[in-house]
Amino acid sequence: MTSADRHSRLTPKLIPGPPMPHMPNFRQVTAFLSVARHLHFTIAAQELRMSQPAVTSQIRLLENQLDIKLFDRTKREVVLTAAGRDLLPIMERLALNMEELVAASGDLAQGRRGLVRVAALPSVAASLLPIALADFAGRNPNVDVEIADVVADEVVDLIKSDQVDFGIGIRLTADRSLRTEPLMTDRLCVFCREDHPLATRTGPLTLHDCAPFPMIVTRRNSSVRSILARATMRLEGGVTIALETHYMSTALGAARAGLGITILPAAAREAGSMAGLVCRAMNEPDLVREFSLISHANRSLQPIASDLMSALRRAAASEADDLFQSA
Repeated sequence: MTSADRHSRLTPKLIPGPPMPHMPNFRQVTAFLSVARHLHFTIAAQELRMSQPAVTSQIRLLENQLDIKLFDRTKREVVLTAAGRDLLPIMERLALNMEELVAASGDLAQGRRGLVRVAALPSVAASLLPIALADFAGRNPNVDVEIADVVADEVVDLIKSDQVDFGIGIRLTADRSLRTEPLMTDRLCVFCREDHPLATRTGPLTLHDCAPFPMIVTRRNSSVRSILARATMRLEGGVTIALETHYMSTALGAARAGLGITILPAAAREAGSMAGLVCRAMNEPDLVREFSLISHANRSLQPIASDLMSALRRAAASEADDLFQSA
């Protein structure tokens, strides 16, 4: 016996099984349900606004695809076979699921339902975003919104990993994987107690005015800390850091307690209580943040996400003042 003969004997032969039934389409399912309901092809054709031969053809195609007889037909009557009676509730569920699929896809396309996921800097999430959400929710009552309030680097990471639809963050250096659109410019301000020497100083303040006083700053990976660090490098002697916090509301509380002053975005007025504090403008062109709407360049935005972006543009335009400018 040759090796080829041994290989032939040891190799199992595959015996083809019966062909798998094909999945019925929506027209076939609705034709079956209509005929089953009326037990009359002519009435079913009128209900479906089809010709009787077309209905008959759909039933035949369905029976061929499922390889089973669904109706017994004579000149006088049409009745469901036992198999047809067994499949009737399954076909009804299938038709309902198909109708729900069509309705759901239409709602998603028209923005009547769905989920929008947004990443935003904490100051934006506490100020501009709620205004836009109130506008958006009025037109989209059945749409859910998830917000991730994170620092600037995390906004970009969430967008690139497709964990959010878009983000509101700091304008970035050139990145072909991201699509950016200027939204607004936010100026940094001095927040201090009402009885602090800077509270009554006339005119906009400068970094030189602030340098003699202890400062409360945000964490090192925050956009505000990065901007402040670059600006204070030119100060002779630098600044004294009294406290480092994660949240702007904590920095405001520390300033209220008299631990120092804090330089934060104008939007911080919405991030915590301003009781006992004053917000003073600064004459420092470097102390600004330029926010952008950021999305993935190679992803299509769903209509409801685009609608929320439009609400943010309107909110930015309506909230502009001397410390905040819309793009």
